Amino acid sequence: MSMNQPSFRDSVDRMFTHAASLMDLPPGLEEKIRVCNSTYTVRFGVRLRGAIHTFTGYRSVHSEHMEPVKGGIRYAMAVNQDEVEALAALMTYKCALVEVPFGGSKGGLRINPRDWNEDELERITRRFTYELSRRSLISPSQNVPAPDMGTGEREMAWMADAYKRLHPDDINAKACVTGKPVTIGGIQGRVEATGRGIQYALREFFRHPEALKRAGISGDLSGKRVVVQGLGNVGYHVAKFLQEEDGCAIVTVVEYNGTVHNPDGLDVEALKTHIRETGGVENFPGASFRPAGLEGLEDDCDILIPAAVESVITQENAPRIRARLVIEAANGPTTSEGDQILKDRGIVVIPDMFANAGGVTVSYFEWVKNLSQISLGRLERRHEEARNRLLVAEIERLSAASEVKWSLSDGFKEAYMRGADELQLVRSGLDDTMRESYMKMQEVWFGNDRVDDLRTAAFVVAIRRIAKVYGSLGL
Repeated sequence: MSMNQPSFRDSVDRMFTHAASLMDLPPGLEEKIRVCNSTYTVRFGVRLRGAIHTFTGYRSVHSEHMEPVKGGIRYAMAVNQDEVEALAALMTYKCALVEVPFGGSKGGLRINPRDWNEDELERITRRFTYELSRRSLISPSQNVPAPDMGTGEREMAWMADAYKRLHPDDINAKACVTGKPVTIGGIQGRVEATGRGIQYALREFFRHPEALKRAGISGDLSGKRVVVQGLGNVGYHVAKFLQEEDGCAIVTVVEYNGTVHNPDGLDVEALKTHIRETGGVENFPGASFRPAGLEGLEDDCDILIPAAVESVITQENAPRIRARLVIEAANGPTTSEGDQILKDRGIVVIPDMFANAGGVTVSYFEWVKNLSQISLGRLERRHEEARNRLLVAEIERLSAASEVKWSLSDGFKEAYMRGADELQLVRSGLDDTMRESYMKMQEVWFGNDRVDDLRTAAFVVAIRRIAKVYGSLGL
């Protein structure tokens, strides 16, 4: 990071302060909302390979205006207190924006998962869970972690089991983390949730001609050229969905070890398989390759999706970004200076705190499922099917009894009479959340002359909701 480039935390604070300056908050409330309530640093030893290895972990609680607090745990060597606190702040604003009843939290463990085998990672994760539990930093009612960079279903399963062993009398123990495998209390659609949410966010944006006009884009999603940075869980799913379901051309994929490009579009599924088999994007058939670097972000396209790490669009490269629309799949991929340059150039940014909220939204559904001890749709699915079947049978009876003979198509009957399962309900709830949240942002974006971008609009909506909660609490 250059001396002139702000830290991730500084960027988040600057964006918050700018939005708060446009609002009439009571004295001191802006500071109360902005600051991080607490950050715990834990250092613990685990005996591995004949020696004791000491690991450093963090769990930051930004705001407890609603509880439990919610946020992922990442495993990466770059994890530090500033980063965790910035991510926790984003979680607070994100949950408020999409009306998920959580406060914001975040955690991290300074570790390179590739350095350890599965058995070693499990022992490290279980000990980390013990350290968090001792401080009530993992609990269904107080603090609920989830996967993040370097973690996934496997780590969440270990954490859930470790917590249950420590709290055998807690009937809600499964709800201590989200992002678990479906077999132990997870929910259908959680793995795809962030990518699916970005797809729904883009679809909603493209429903509004005035928004498209501001971005200098016309038409629908079909045929739009897309650049994706990072083909991890989020980048892979959003690229796959946009290509297969919306007709977009994924022209460039930027990965840590290089960039591949095809102006006619890359086969996302084949590229993911190639990365899995070879460890990188080099030598992918039918695509040009460039060595490691972020120059691919500057490729000509309609939509740019940074889906990797923070601070990749900066004051240095923002003048060369050629996309008309940037949607932030990663947390904090644009610095405050880079954001201002994009805004000055008329490039619309759909901000991270809205765009990637699919993960926490579906985590909320999983948490509710765990507390209710029943899967979504189990009670009503067959009843819904029976009612639909009754209606179809009556329509066909009326047709048979009349002089005009007609019948419903098999495709319609099959689709209409099928009750919604858990995955369909999760997607429906996520779609509704993204659409409603976008509309609230757009109301501020279009309706307030002082708000000239979606990020500021998102902060205004979130801050307003948090302020109302504090007001109701008498603070």
